[in-house]
Amino acid sequence: MSSKKRVSSFLKGAKKYRVDPGLTAQAIRKFLQAIDSPRSLAVWLLYENKEHAQLADLEINPSDYNVPSQFDDDYMATSLLSKHKDLGLSADREKAAYEKFEKFELLCCRTNARFRDLGADPLFNGPAVWLHPVVKRKISELLGEFTAEEFISMPDWGPGATTLIKRLEASSPIKFQREAGITRDLHSFISPWFSTAYPLWAGHLDTLGSYPEFQVGNKVITVAKTAAIDRVIAIEPGLNLWFQLSIGNMIRRRMLRAGINLRDQGRNQQLAKVGSVTSTLATVDLSSASDSISYAVAEELLPERWFRVMDVCRSSYGMLNGHQVRWKKFSSMGNGFTFPLESLIFYSIAKACCEYVGSEFNPGTYGDDVIVPTSAFSLFSTMMEFYGFVLNTKKSHVGSYFRESCGAHYFRGVDVKPIYLKGKLSNIFTVYRFCNAIRRLAHDRGQNLCCDARFRSVVNLLVSSVPKALRLKIPEGFGDVGFISNFHEASPRRCTGWVEGFQVPSLVSIRKDRWFDGLGFQLSSLWHLAKRSRAEEEDVDRAFNKGGAVRPSIPEAIRRLTQYETQAVEYNSIPSKGVLYRMAKGMVSQWPDLGPWLRLDQGRGRPA
Repeated sequence: MSSKKRVSSFLKGAKKYRVDPGLTAQAIRKFLQAIDSPRSLAVWLLYENKEHAQLADLEINPSDYNVPSQFDDDYMATSLLSKHKDLGLSADREKAAYEKFEKFELLCCRTNARFRDLGADPLFNGPAVWLHPVVKRKISELLGEFTAEEFISMPDWGPGATTLIKRLEASSPIKFQREAGITRDLHSFISPWFSTAYPLWAGHLDTLGSYPEFQVGNKVITVAKTAAIDRVIAIEPGLNLWFQLSIGNMIRRRMLRAGINLRDQGRNQQLAKVGSVTSTLATVDLSSASDSISYAVAEELLPERWFRVMDVCRSSYGMLNGHQVRWKKFSSMGNGFTFPLESLIFYSIAKACCEYVGSEFNPGTYGDDVIVPTSAFSLFSTMMEFYGFVLNTKKSHVGSYFRESCGAHYFRGVDVKPIYLKGKLSNIFTVYRFCNAIRRLAHDRGQNLCCDARFRSVVNLLVSSVPKALRLKIPEGFGDVGFISNFHEASPRRCTGWVEGFQVPSLVSIRKDRWFDGLGFQLSSLWHLAKRSRAEEEDVDRAFNKGGAVRPSIPEAIRRLTQYETQAVEYNSIPSKGVLYRMAKGMVSQWPDLGPWLRLDQGRGRPA
């Protein structure tokens, strides 16, 4: 059989492959059997007997544990199905999400009322009286002056839907080409200068005939979150989102000056590990932080010019369950500046609390994941309550050996991050993904020297559930486009010709694209180049200021510019419905070894 025919036959097999309906339950049972603890047995019995409501409510208390391996196993078992969207729960996840959303909208209403007469507020006492002006001053110092030039040069399109453009078509070229949604407040604000700032785009909008297409505000929807509840997000008008993201990028720039990189979770993750070992740092998580920034608190804390611009860019109204609502909150998840704004507020509060207790620690902040000294935790909690925020006590850790922040989970310095099965095994890629997650977990439990043999049976089950032609063996680092394996398991072919290395076949899914060649693409390409140039200059200057960095030479700068131009031309397409399966042939010079399957003492540590 020729090479083309083999590939064609392989792809047909991938398309026809259907997961055995019983595979999900079998994999869950074998995974929990591998853990083999009273907690894993309880999880299986609840799942098998369809007591899914109890399963979704199952919790673990880190204070009950002293040994990392014991906590590790029970935490894995408890977490496995905590985000499983296919549990048979009688509760309506969407309804629960809306109820929680409305609860925090009511909390913002009460906070607004308190801040209208701050002197009469019963929470405005003690340390709050001193710390409140300090927080305001810190925010003002961090933000500095609001400059119009920066505001019009920092916008961007997010990857998501807008009130007029669906998620499937939410690409930058399409948004430049067709986006006309805007609130009346923002339109009044930008009309005098929009054509001067963006002449080519403004001219195009004039030819549409539909601009401005006034929107009442945002539109509230839900997306999957956990087995028990969905997450509420708000879809914004497109042009509002364009400028919201500009404000968000401006705040990110300023937070970087304080040592807080809102594009990197690494510092918070490292601090969580330190806190789990020393107990000197507490990890804090908030409930519905994005929905808790009340209008009055934003007005009170932000410098006036920053607040006014944010206010005009936000959606004052929205559609909730078919009804128009005037929001009591300042912004919500979906607004382009909500994440940087909440990070700014929480960082400033945490920093003020640190100084109050005499600590020079620079708080770790990434959205609502905050890390403060244990000595400042109580005061920080009090200040958060004063500003109308609610601590998530289940995910805030101070009195145990466990710390969690930005997806990092540590118990006494040991990585205990669990894996999650978020839904049924429905296609070849979900099988690859779950099997690889277990193999990586086993490798981690073997301290990166070997793989914990307890999990070998569930890995073998998942591999054997796939037809032989689809049992692609790939090295770690390729993603989930096959089963990660050791070199001797895969026995890959050597590259031909003068190329030194090994061929790695894998299965990938790619979206179907269609050609797009309108003015929107030209605008997107120009903005793409300008954005790359700004980002590169910022990175170089940041490194240069730290010392030791060398600015790129002229030939190197030309090479990068050419590279960006080439990328812009190559991406002259927009997504269409459906995906395509392709066999990709990668190449590696070396193959990282995961080590043998060995039985370990207590599930972690040295081979037995």
